[in-house]
Amino acid sequence: MSKRSATELLTPATTAGQPFTKASGSGSKRDNVAPDEMGEFEDAWEDEIESDEEVVDAEATEDADGMDIDEEVLPAIEESDEQPAAPDAFIPGRHKLGPDEILEPDDSVYIMRHSMKVTWPFAGTQAASAKDNEVLVYKMSSLHKTQSRGGKGACFTSDRILIIFYFLKMTPTQKDENEDDDDENLDEDPIVEFRSIPHVGGVNRVRAQPLPPSSQLPPVTQPYHVASWADTGKVHIWDVRPLMESLDVPGYSVDKRRAHTPVYTVNNHGRAEGFAMDWAATGSSLRLLTGDIHSKIYLTTTSPSGFSTNAQPFTSHTSSVEDLQWSPTDLTVFASCSADQSVMIWDIRTKGRQSAGAIDSAHDSDVNVISWSRSTAYLLLSGGDEGRYQGLGPPEYQETRDPNPAPVASFSWHKAPITSIEWHPTEDAIFAASCADDTVTMWDLGVEPDDDEMGGVDDTDSEMPPQVMFIHQGQNEVKELHWHPQIPGAIISTASDGFNIFKTISV
Repeated sequence: MSKRSATELLTPATTAGQPFTKASGSGSKRDNVAPDEMGEFEDAWEDEIESDEEVVDAEATEDADGMDIDEEVLPAIEESDEQPAAPDAFIPGRHKLGPDEILEPDDSVYIMRHSMKVTWPFAGTQAASAKDNEVLVYKMSSLHKTQSRGGKGACFTSDRILIIFYFLKMTPTQKDENEDDDDENLDEDPIVEFRSIPHVGGVNRVRAQPLPPSSQLPPVTQPYHVASWADTGKVHIWDVRPLMESLDVPGYSVDKRRAHTPVYTVNNHGRAEGFAMDWAATGSSLRLLTGDIHSKIYLTTTSPSGFSTNAQPFTSHTSSVEDLQWSPTDLTVFASCSADQSVMIWDIRTKGRQSAGAIDSAHDSDVNVISWSRSTAYLLLSGGDEGRYQGLGPPEYQETRDPNPAPVASFSWHKAPITSIEWHPTEDAIFAASCADDTVTMWDLGVEPDDDEMGGVDDTDSEMPPQVMFIHQGQNEVKELHWHPQIPGAIISTASDGFNIFKTISV
């Protein structure tokens, strides 16, 4: 059937020889009918025979129930086979949000995604009064899937800062049972509990004593240590094991003299604050590195009599020490990065506390973060203020012993400072990083671009590198991330607007 205009009206026939218009429904008599024009069987109330065109037009103005429809108010009917365009994924650097636009997560690409809003979502509280700060130990449980049925991330609100997250450990039997109950537990809110420690001074960073992934927490009678870098220039070491016990055992009474008093305080930095810290465990002993803004690195170790700090610092850097990492294979070797644009390798057995060598990092700005691969010990990642990642091979692990080796990988896709970087705990080619462009990205260095598939064109800064597996967005000023040691592929990230805990379909 041909289309008709919404304003098209039926036009009465006026041509001679055509029938008159249909009589009105009121049944009024038609006027001025000449007697000689009437046939033998005709009368004044005759019904008229409508033409085929009029029948079709009349039917077109009636609905299925036979009701008359005013054609003047019907919109034009447009027929089209075109499907609405799918929304584009937002890619930083390529797209920009409008004044009234916000990002909406696509939960179909998340197996789990939860968020928590807190007042002080950085490494520690920064209260107006130094005595009002705290270190918080949080426990989070009942982390269920949020992917199926359009699941949503649960949101939590708190007026305290999350400093340490630890999760309920599950036995293999419990894991199997939880997997069977996944469909029943979809989108249930996780449970969050916390305990606090009074802390003098704002907290710049917190680091917890490392535990092997297969190890359980020590008994409550034994300590579990956490170090906090204060803006007062002091590094405090706490025993948080009683607080963790009180979160696991209802009714457990915390000995505040043990939990609220530092086990040890590093005073060697004077009034110089810092951010760089890293622990290493060697059997029953612990080693803690701390680096300050005046380029000094101090080593604190344990002995049967307790903690002690070596008076002589490591001093090869010329600017603020930004990050520290112990080697995962050599317990006497560590790496450092600095605002002097260098990455250095150290051996604590070296006399004079000088660096064993500097790596040619190729960064042309402050180097903010480093991460040593646990499975590929010679590969060290670094991230700088210019937004570049570097995959570095320390000289002592290279067969050629080149004193200034070139980076084995380099990516300049980000346009803002890299704020955190960490290798996947078991996958030797995968790492995650956070950036000041409000993203958390996952990378797979095992992916190599195919020139044929790429059309023979090299990647440009505006294109997505093929090594990028996933981009997590929606947080503001992302500062730090860590892979979860027991939930494969899960990440916790912290930002100015809270914490995200998520697991994607990519890892």
